[in-house]
Amino acid sequence: MIRAPLLITLLLICSGCSQSGRIVGAAPAELAKPEGIDVLFNHRDGSRYRSPISGEWRNGDDLEQALIDAINSAEREILVAIQQLTLPKLAKALIAAQGRGVQVQVILENTYNIRWSRQQAAHLPRQARQRLQRLRQLADRNGDGITSSREAADADAVALLQRAGIPLIDDTEDGSRGSGLMHHKFIVIDGAQVLTGSANATSSGLHGDAGAPNSRGNVNHLLSIHSRELADLFREEFQRMWGDGPGRDKNSLFGLAKESGGVETVMVGDTRIDVLFAPHRKREALHGLTWLGDQLARAQRSIDLALFVFSAQQLTSVLEERVEAGLEVRLLADPGFASRPYSEILDLLGVTLPDRDCKVERGNQPLDQPLKGVGTPRLARGDKLHHKFAVIDNRTVITGSFNWSPSAAHTNDETLLVIHSPQLAQHFTREMNRMWRSAELGITPHIQRKLDRQRIKCRDGVERE
Repeated sequence: MIRAPLLITLLLICSGCSQSGRIVGAAPAELAKPEGIDVLFNHRDGSRYRSPISGEWRNGDDLEQALIDAINSAEREILVAIQQLTLPKLAKALIAAQGRGVQVQVILENTYNIRWSRQQAAHLPRQARQRLQRLRQLADRNGDGITSSREAADADAVALLQRAGIPLIDDTEDGSRGSGLMHHKFIVIDGAQVLTGSANATSSGLHGDAGAPNSRGNVNHLLSIHSRELADLFREEFQRMWGDGPGRDKNSLFGLAKESGGVETVMVGDTRIDVLFAPHRKREALHGLTWLGDQLARAQRSIDLALFVFSAQQLTSVLEERVEAGLEVRLLADPGFASRPYSEILDLLGVTLPDRDCKVERGNQPLDQPLKGVGTPRLARGDKLHHKFAVIDNRTVITGSFNWSPSAAHTNDETLLVIHSPQLAQHFTREMNRMWRSAELGITPHIQRKLDRQRIKCRDGVERE
């Protein structure tokens, strides 16, 4: 009899796409991981799990189950700071943890701290209506096309947490209307484990969209790091935002009121991890964008970037300098954001796109010589490249919740990590290679159509004052 491991064949014909592919070839070799650090990718080759949406097997790591397993392991404390949480199974795991005596505290972004089961679509803007429709489809467990009130109540993660008495706040707890965005994506378990990365705890962020059979969710990753020293840093960040929680003092601190500090360093085994929490004021010498610029400027051989948003002009200038110095640069950006007027992807491609008012971003500086290694991955309709990572010289990984934008640096509550590990870098390089195999490089037909339409409407446009 042929043994099962000899039959494992996981290299996909469409390995770079977000759709599932046909199984051919041999399984990719397992990569070593640094001590105390694990990393998961929800689209990666060489791993499969059963989709909670369709029930079918799909490619990738099950990030939701990894989060639930960590929550189930907690004995004393779970701190959750995440922009969105709509997964009922994860909410129920938090409730079960509280039931066995674990202290659970949750911080969300105020836009998403709502009971969607009580919302009426007619009262919502278009994007919120679409979100509500997807959540209702996911809640329709019997598949009859009707989401009953009982189904909705059982699938509404925020409502489940509130009914269970889980202490929960958002970024209006300081008495304001909210910070820029409470954009963190981290969980701290028992002061000893940190789970963080690019993913929100939503079906769209991890598994895919309801009613969209080709969707596999936004392209994301999750780090699990066992380190009391690192957990202490994240716990301190959490406590700054938490204050007295849902109490009377309104002493929670978000955004610039938080007075974020500088870079802090911990060792996890032999791996050095540098941590910076945002935001910072523009006048401060060190903020997220200047720190990113410093990291890129130190590159000697290669830079890989996979970015949801890239809108920081100063980083475009650094990349141009690195290319002129002979470095190999590969950059993949989310197709939807790449073609927006404020996108630096357009600058790197040497083109200018006026906005709907025929205005050009102030200080816009498209390159005279477009970069060749810039493009977008091919994804299923509705899926996004949601990574925010870079790999420098195959030795250093930059990651976190931090989009490469002025808002991330100066407005939002964010995490930015620089991890010095050739072993970890191999995992992110493999993810980059997977996307690169089917990427569209240069000015895509989608970008060209937008350029043509705006050129007819606006000619050259006028720079904003």
